[in-house]
Amino acid sequence: MLPILTPDQAFDRYEAVRERYPALPALAKEGQTAVAIANLGVLTDQFEAFVFDAFGVLNVGETPIAGACERIEQLRAAGKRVFVLTNAASYCFGQVVSKFERLGFRFRQEELISSRAVCESHMDAFDPTLLWGVAAPSSFETSELALSCRAMLDDARAYDEVDAFLLLSSESWTLERQALLLDSLLRKRRPVVVANPDIVAPRETDMSVEPGFYAHDLMDKVAGLRVTFHGKPFASVYDEVEKRLGASVAPHSIAMMGDSLHTDIWGARVRGWGAVLVTEHGFLRGQDPLEAIRKSGIYPDFMTPSI
Repeated sequence: MLPILTPDQAFDRYEAVRERYPALPALAKEGQTAVAIANLGVLTDQFEAFVFDAFGVLNVGETPIAGACERIEQLRAAGKRVFVLTNAASYCFGQVVSKFERLGFRFRQEELISSRAVCESHMDAFDPTLLWGVAAPSSFETSELALSCRAMLDDARAYDEVDAFLLLSSESWTLERQALLLDSLLRKRRPVVVANPDIVAPRETDMSVEPGFYAHDLMDKVAGLRVTFHGKPFASVYDEVEKRLGASVAPHSIAMMGDSLHTDIWGARVRGWGAVLVTEHGFLRGQDPLEAIRKSGIYPDFMTPSI
């Protein structure tokens, strides 16, 4: 049986682990509020580049959000740079490209940045002889990764035989496999790399529990565990966006659109980007976004129901 988190429980879990995130700039002054806007059309002239989260902003599960494709094309027509920055790590990059095509978006490959692709590009920081145990989707093939690896399944001995762990996906992960991983790490600490820091992700009717949930569970229980995160709100994915934009585009000229205060808005604040909270389709749907902002002290610049 998989864990199920309500929106309130997910919010509380994000709050509980926030000390593990990059340092947030000083909290907003008393009385500060996000500026409510009808849609992104209001901001077209204020930013040079627009960076979109996927889940809850462009799509919910396998369903595109009404008007999202059109908004992207309007920004292009206005001469703006557009990117997708997604924490979804179940898919290899080719599958990411195919997914957005299937949803009706016309993104060029260089406009798509996934936390998994960024994670893979940083794996050379580790000893190349390491054998990696991977928490992967059921369709995973070891040939997808340019490193020695095996999928972690239900054989307890296999967990002790690998040198490090890579958490890509929770699609086929179970509490039983999490227990095997925890027990193995308690016997011998080894590096853990996480390609999706999200605790939950919005779907059509509920929220899925993501690799970040399991990573923080391990960190709670294994003292001194070495964990490396790639994905919002951690630095490597923002480095990649800014690299592709080039030095001529200042951080304050970049706007991040996201549905999560603790990943999308947090990361944008750390980088000095503009931050736009989307409230109708994702993490905060059906909730009071102003109350969530107040409780967390994470203030976006703007707030809109949909892009």
